[in-house]
Amino acid sequence: METRTYPEFSTDYPLLLTTIMKRPVNIYPDRIGVIYRNPETAQYFRFTWKQWYERTCRLANALKTLGVKPGTPDEPGDRVATMAMSHHYHLELYFAVPCSGAVLHPVNTRLSLDHIVHTINHAGDKILFFDDSLLSMVESIYDRIKGTVEKFVYISDVSGKPDSKIQNLYVYEDLLVHASPNMEWPYLNEKTIATLCYTTGTTGLPKGAMFSHRALYLLCVHQMLKDFMSNDPAYIHMGETGVILLNTPLYHIHGWGIPFRTIFSSQTLVLPGTFTVDGFCDLVQTEKVTNTSVVPTVLTMIVEYEHLDRYDLTSLKNILVGGGALSLGLKKKAEAKIPGFTANSGYGMTETAPSTIASFVKSYMKNWPNEELDKIRVKTGLPYPGLEVEVFDADGKPVPRDNTAIGEIVIRGPWVMKEYYKDPEKTRDVWYDGWFHTGDVAKVDEEGYVTLADRVKDMIRSGAEMVPTVLLENLTAMADFVLEATYVGVPDDKWGERPMAIVTLIPGAGETEEDVLNFLQKEGVEKGKITKWMLPSYILISSSIPKTSVGKFDKLTIKKGIQDFASNAKKF
Repeated sequence: METRTYPEFSTDYPLLLTTIMKRPVNIYPDRIGVIYRNPETAQYFRFTWKQWYERTCRLANALKTLGVKPGTPDEPGDRVATMAMSHHYHLELYFAVPCSGAVLHPVNTRLSLDHIVHTINHAGDKILFFDDSLLSMVESIYDRIKGTVEKFVYISDVSGKPDSKIQNLYVYEDLLVHASPNMEWPYLNEKTIATLCYTTGTTGLPKGAMFSHRALYLLCVHQMLKDFMSNDPAYIHMGETGVILLNTPLYHIHGWGIPFRTIFSSQTLVLPGTFTVDGFCDLVQTEKVTNTSVVPTVLTMIVEYEHLDRYDLTSLKNILVGGGALSLGLKKKAEAKIPGFTANSGYGMTETAPSTIASFVKSYMKNWPNEELDKIRVKTGLPYPGLEVEVFDADGKPVPRDNTAIGEIVIRGPWVMKEYYKDPEKTRDVWYDGWFHTGDVAKVDEEGYVTLADRVKDMIRSGAEMVPTVLLENLTAMADFVLEATYVGVPDDKWGERPMAIVTLIPGAGETEEDVLNFLQKEGVEKGKITKWMLPSYILISSSIPKTSVGKFDKLTIKKGIQDFASNAKKF
């Protein structure tokens, strides 16, 4: 009998999300792997890895029935959009779509309707899956997208099809009931596009970043490798026993890659639907959550929650804080409220899928006093294994490692996006001289640790100097009475711009604008952390600070209303 060989399955075996998906069902088929709690009804859905995998297979077969076609490295497959929260249905789509060879496009439902319409039409989405809670939103944009989207799929915990004007409307569970639980997954070329993620469009229309199976596979294994290499004495590596709560929405940059790494490592993945503080506390207590990730504003909400002490959160060991700088002040406040866990910082962006830089304790530091280690943990950190990261000055040269000179963060590596979808001009704006240019400003210390200073567009230009707002925000948050703070520039006839601080206080605090200024003078100027000219000329104590759809400070909105904010602030 003739022996047939397939060398492509040895030296050129493809790196696919399919491999990630298959691992837990092969090893722990009867272990509960996926847990979803409906935030409205508090109803729980628990799936073993075998059950979740079979549902994913059924969905993949249903996609074939709906006419979804796979792609190649040269031609992306059909785009399948999701307007959905973080639940098991969305997680099934996360693998069924790309592992079939199509392209998953998670739509950020917190964008403006105009931007949502733009991303769907620009992507050319063939099918749109959407939650029952978003029916009215989809109906409101239906006439603007029906020329692009051919079929719509309704996701709900309740059976039945809604009465709607939407044509070609299917029901998710009905599709699965009539589909086979067996699936012969194709051995795709690893460079086949798996996902299409759009930026939040804070500086114009959202741009689409494309990621291949290879890129996401390497993102996943290097995230796991980074944890394995950790020397942080406070970090507890859970291995396959971890219970991971996904607070980052699945529509936001792959949920920070957490679905991929959690499934590959056979950890339990807990899906909250949407984030609420009481829901977070209940899930941590009930499911004995060990790890989670949040943006600083969410950690702030947890810190100020008045009923926090009613819950047993002792299972929680590690929190990664990304989407904004983790200030030492917020870290200390959070760890005082929830003893036993450690918060660490990280940095990434849509175009890097997102992991780029993260808090990392070097081996010879692990026995340092905790106070010194905390100073390391709140630095933006060191590059993820597998990435090259530099901070370049205006001449394209690395800045001195003096923790003072600032420059732009540039990156290259296997999971950095190749190009923006159908936008070569915008691609050329960020990819040149062999590096992806982030637009983020940072400094580097003598140990090589990067500390994010600002976005280029957010730097305050005062006279001949540049004022990095993140530095001021982190310093201000160190005050015991400050909950969070942001800084923007106010137009000034003499200096061009002067800093304005917008501050929220912890519940019950009665400090004034003068107290904020005195703190900055004492802890900043007198200790050499900032210079006197960096002190804000305006301070506004507010009940809230505008946020973007992903929880970052919305400086664009503040700048648009800068005169109103400044007129309500105290001037110094």
